[in-house]
Formats: sequence, structure tokens, C-alpha cells
Amino acid sequence: MTNDIDTNLNIENSSKEKKLHFFEKYLTLWVLLCIAVGMVLGKAAPQFAGWLDGLAIYVNQAPVISIPIAICLFFMMYPIMVKIDFAEVLKAGKSIKPVGLTLFVNWAIKPFTMYAISVFFLGTVFYGFIGPEAVDQVKMPFGLDLPIGAVYGAGTVIEVGGIKMLQVPLWRSYLAGCILLGIAPCTAMVLVWGYLAKGNDGHTLVMVAINSLTMLLLYGLLGGFLLGVGRLPVPWQALLLSIAIYVALPLAAGYLSRKWIIAAKGEAWFKQKFLHFLTPVTIIALLVTLVLLFSFKGEVILSNPLTILWIAIPLFIQTNLIFWLGYGLARILKLEYSDAAPSAMIGASNHFEVAIATSTMLFGLSSGAALATVVGVLIEVPVMLMLVRICLKTQKWFGTVQD
Repeated sequence: MTNDIDTNLNIENSSKEKKLHFFEKYLTLWVLLCIAVGMVLGKAAPQFAGWLDGLAIYVNQAPVISIPIAICLFFMMYPIMVKIDFAEVLKAGKSIKPVGLTLFVNWAIKPFTMYAISVFFLGTVFYGFIGPEAVDQVKMPFGLDLPIGAVYGAGTVIEVGGIKMLQVPLWRSYLAGCILLGIAPCTAMVLVWGYLAKGNDGHTLVMVAINSLTMLLLYGLLGGFLLGVGRLPVPWQALLLSIAIYVALPLAAGYLSRKWIIAAKGEAWFKQKFLHFLTPVTIIALLVTLVLLFSFKGEVILSNPLTILWIAIPLFIQTNLIFWLGYGLARILKLEYSDAAPSAMIGASNHFEVAIATSTMLFGLSSGAALATVVGVLIEVPVMLMLVRICLKTQKWFGTVQD
């Protein structure tokens, strides 16, 4: 990456900003606490949890958008988008190799390895543990109006509380969540991982912008294709609506408000005051979302406490596979360590905020798909910190050692 990109980036770049903050450092602990709080809430006040789930925008008497989740997910995404200066994307062409490697791994490799690994473990290795007869009741795909008893993909239309639902094998519902994680390249926490690994900040930040833009097109296309292959087809209207609400809306809001705030208050105030205020917002919104999710999944976890483990194992293997693939290709391409480390990190980590949002919109707040995306949050920090340490110990593979 050229010095121009490094010096001209308009994203908060100080070392003070790019270290693990209190919330980020203990994210795994907070997730575990939210699991417990959500399960207690679902057990002690099921009516309240049901009322929250009922707060939704309905189309043809079917809940399409959960209002509480939509609000939480907006505040997860907005602080990420407002930090990005998308003008820097135009300068990415000066570093074809690292940018090309990152895009190749993120979109041509990662979604398909995630699908294959998840099918192998959830549909074969752990199939007996999850339960051959275990089923999940997910939302009827937006745009469909099928009669009771109709078969759609791997599911059957049933009626629950006067609302049409799709009953699918539980392992396939988990598979859907894994797919949505696998097609969501990280655009937030990767800023931290790249910094801790002493990577090229310019490359990392440009890729954050590029990933956000490419998701507008490729997330829906790959998601629709792989969900269809997994016999959980989703109409294009549903994916388009999800992308519009959970990617395009916060992206547009971040871009416009960034320009307005800098014009009104100046860049120094924007970076030192406004971004500092937003720092904990994403994590807090995520934790509130997790409490809501687990208020519905408590019974599943209690009846089969190893459920999280069955989902975590394929996610762990996928993360390591993609990291080593990206890291190895970077060495073959003779990239400098400062570009190799963030390239591998960006591919390995997931944009779990978008995955959670999309799974809840497509399949419902209480679906196994939503639970699978939450497991991605659970393992993100410890696994990525492990990979950071691996990067730091292998700098000599690339001929240089960062101070």
C-alpha cells in the first residue's frame, strides 16, 4: 500500500483508538452473560419475550421485520459505517496484489468452504447428536404465500398460533446461520485485529470500505445461491429487503452524517468527540440483541447443552482454514508481512452483525439460524486473538519483522 493511502486515510487511526477496548477485550464473557440473562428472561417471563417478538412489521399477516432487532442492528452497523471514508476506495488500485487476494479469498473461496464444512459436520458428523427428528420452526420466506402442508425446500408449511411457519430439520437451520456468516466478510473488528498484528492500516481500512460496497451485490447473490443449495431457498425479495435495511441503510446514513458532521463541526471534533462517543454503541447494541435472541433459545440450549459446541466446531475449523489459506497465498505472492497479516485476518473474521440481522429477518428471532450466527460472536475474539499471536510469531516468513 502506498504512503499516500497511509497518510490520507480519514478514519480514526491513532493507537489509542485501535486497541481492544474494555467491551471488546471481554466480548466472549459478555456474550456468555447475555446467554444466561436471555435464558433466564425466557424462562421467567415468556410472555414478555413473546411480546417483544411480536413487535414487528407484518406483510400478509406474517412478521417480516422485528422492530427491536432492526433498531439494535442499526446501532450495531452505523458506528462502523460512519468511520469509513469511501473516497479511499479509489486509491486501492495502487495495491492490486493485497486487495485482489482479499477479494478472492472473501468471495470466491470462503462462502463455499463454509458451506462444505458446515454440511459435513452438522449434516453428518454431528447429525445424530443434533437429532435426526429435531425440527425448527422458521419464518415463512417473505414474498411467499403457500398453503398449509405445502413443501418448500427441506421444509413443510405449518400453522403456529394462527401464523404460517416453515418447519425444517434443525441441522439445516443451523446450516443457514453458518452460510450467512460465511458470506459476511468482517468490516469492524478486523480494524483491531490488523492493528494488533502490526499490519498495514491503509490496506485494512481500504478493504473495510471495499467489503462494505461489495456486500451490497455479492451478499445477496451468494446467500440466495447457497441457501438454495442447502434446501432453504429464500426469495430474492427477502434478501433484497435484508440488504437494504441492514447494509445499505446504515451505509448511507454513515456516509451522509459523516459529511454533515465534518462540515458543521470539523474533522477534529468528529474524530475526538463523536467517534469516541460511538465506541461502545456497537457492542452494547449487540449485547441487547443477544439477550433477545437467547430469551427464545433457552429451552433448546438447556435440553441439549452441547448445541453450541456442535456449531462452534465447524466455525472454528473454517476460520483457521481461511486464515492459513490467505496467509499462505500472501507468502506465495511475496507480499510484505504488513499486507499479508491483515489480508489473512479479513478473510478469517466474520461480519457477525450483518449475519445476525439477516438470519433474524429471514428465519426469525427464535430460529436455529439466528443461534448459529450468535455462536460466531462467541468464538470471534478468542480465535482471532490466537491468530494475531500466530502472525506476530511468523513475521520472519515474509523477510521482515515489524517493530
